[in-house]
Amino acid sequence: MVDYAKQETLGPLRGLGRFVLFGLLGSTFLAIGLAVLLLAGLRALQDETGRIFAGNCSWAPDLLTAAAAVVVAGLAGWRVVRGPAARRGKGS
Repeated sequence: MVDYAKQETLGPLRGLGRFVLFGLLGSTFLAIGLAVLLLAGLRALQDETGRIFAGNCSWAPDLLTAAAAVVVAGLAGWRVVRGPAARRGKGS
């Protein structure tokens, strides 16, 4: 009886711990990668566009990069709310 209780409680908890660990690692690496990508986009807009964003328009690359970050965050949030897990939850 004790072995059965251990099997039915500790096994799923180990699987859950592994799931959470890989989820945290994946989200950390994804966040770092997206931050580096946004920074690269900002630097490209600042350095490679010549005089387009010079003078009074020097704020435009920052605004475009912030808008891109908001779009990425919005898509991620939308995917979490309306993704496959939400569709599975409606059917049951």
